[in-house]
Amino acid sequence: MARSTLKKRKKGASAGKLRRADHWNAISIIASSQANPLKAVAEFVENSIDARARYIVITRGKKKGEFYLKVSDNGEGIPRDGKGLPDFRHVATHICDSVKRRLKAKGAEGIQGEFGIGLLSFWTVGQNLSITCCGADGSTYEMTMAKNAPEFSVFKKRVLIPFKGTDLMVYPLLPGLRLLTGEKIQRYLASELRDRIKESGVKIEVVDRTSRTEHLVVPRQFTGRLLHDLRPAETPPGDIYLELYLSDPASTNQVGLYRRGTRVLPSIVELDHFQKEPWTAGYLQGILDASFLNITPGTRQGIIRDERFDAFCKAMEPVEKCLQQVIEEQRKAEEERSSRQILRKVQRALREAFLRLPQEEYDWFDIHSGKGKKKASLFSTGSMIGAAREEDGREGEAHEAAPELNGDQRRQMEFFEFAGPLFSVLISPKSSVVPVDNRKKYRAVCRDRSRRTVLEKLVYRWEITDGEGQLQGGDDESVVFIAPSEPCLTTLRVVVRQGDTECTDEALITITDSLMDPSAGAGGTRKGLPGYTYRRAPGEMWRSKFDVDKNVIVINNGHRDFVYAGKQKSRKLRYICHLFCKELVRHNFPGLPTDELLERMIELSLYTEEHLK
Repeated sequence: MARSTLKKRKKGASAGKLRRADHWNAISIIASSQANPLKAVAEFVENSIDARARYIVITRGKKKGEFYLKVSDNGEGIPRDGKGLPDFRHVATHICDSVKRRLKAKGAEGIQGEFGIGLLSFWTVGQNLSITCCGADGSTYEMTMAKNAPEFSVFKKRVLIPFKGTDLMVYPLLPGLRLLTGEKIQRYLASELRDRIKESGVKIEVVDRTSRTEHLVVPRQFTGRLLHDLRPAETPPGDIYLELYLSDPASTNQVGLYRRGTRVLPSIVELDHFQKEPWTAGYLQGILDASFLNITPGTRQGIIRDERFDAFCKAMEPVEKCLQQVIEEQRKAEEERSSRQILRKVQRALREAFLRLPQEEYDWFDIHSGKGKKKASLFSTGSMIGAAREEDGREGEAHEAAPELNGDQRRQMEFFEFAGPLFSVLISPKSSVVPVDNRKKYRAVCRDRSRRTVLEKLVYRWEITDGEGQLQGGDDESVVFIAPSEPCLTTLRVVVRQGDTECTDEALITITDSLMDPSAGAGGTRKGLPGYTYRRAPGEMWRSKFDVDKNVIVINNGHRDFVYAGKQKSRKLRYICHLFCKELVRHNFPGLPTDELLERMIELSLYTEEHLK
């Protein structure tokens, strides 16, 4: 393309070649292009891996009051010259002319470098660089460089014990790198060089002498379910390796882009082409490794958008379609699981609210029935004990009689299912309205810490602490309240003891000379608490509807309020609870004026949200 352009140049036009005006200025720009000091440390470690090192130690410490960073390995060291000495001069005078690139061209494998600028990245870490390596004569040689200085020096270094491998030290570290701890280095390398560490089998240890800690760099392990049978389309430049995991949705889930085992981008969504689902859905972890991509030489954290990148994007299209289908299935399963949990929480909160609200006004459903339950004959149809025992969410279902148990089975059942010691007591109903000169029965619902009903070894004491009225029978779990002949407010109190444990509760009784019209509560046949389902209608304004025949509340999950509430689990739970309260009040108080319906909804919402956990 370039030659054809030259041929078409107009006659008389001047021509020339690009060249560097100032060699040192070009080197300075290249050395300063690496913005991430942790990436520079990874460059040092990769040089050791390329030198076939099996063991690498990264040491962070202090010398003469200044921090230093040292990378030691037992690899093959710096390539030697014709005399068998480390060829430091070639390393320092052949910037951008990598020996590794020539080795790879000859068929060498397992080598990552290709630009010849890795050592210059020490400018982003510290002021001075020293590299120590042995020669064939057994002597030790050292090369030193300084930041912002074009000179380098090589000299013979006296050591007591010759060593094999290479020592690289940066000293002192830049002032802004005081927080470059060993733990941060370990975490970064575990992700940055994940596959290189796994493939080479190298052992990397980080020793932080300032905090006196040691960290072993273990290749990062992903969570979730490994997705098999993902096959990207074949590309002429090379193959694409996929290792993707399906996890619970979270903003921390990312898919990194790698090249030959080294991370190029922490998240593939940093590329404009991949800022879409499934990559932005938050369900995926893992890596994409495309060895044929061309990266930017300076930072090595960017991709050149050439024909190789275009081939990569096209090859990933079938994978994206498959991943999108997997994520949709996961979303549906999560929605079903979340719906069951929300339904249990909302129904439990409504039952607790009904225990505290006046039964004659809010006894809409047969949740108070004790039919089919153990010892049900001890209580009336309106037994609150029966409601308390339905905490497991199985409303209205009759339990079959327990089979005969032997001694061990009975003791095991008692251990897991029988109630523990007394923890709380609740008067049911908590608030009620009683006509003058009438009677009403109240019960004390006693529970242990796990909210199971406690029945044994309890001593009750009922009393009126404020207001008028009389009690009939005050030493049992139930008591009959006899209203006075004049309207008033009465406070009923119960004290329950079990051994040294004492619990108390109070209920408010409103004595009035008139009650709400009973027909106002005739909203249909008595059923169990309703369930709910979704119907997507984004263009319609209704939020919910009550299907009386099916006893189901239909929720519009396309409404903008539902979309907003669904972004947080707690907010979604409260929103659905409000819809339940709205539909139940509107259905069970037909004919009431709007202001009274709103008052009822606020009342029910208040008592329900208190127990919405």
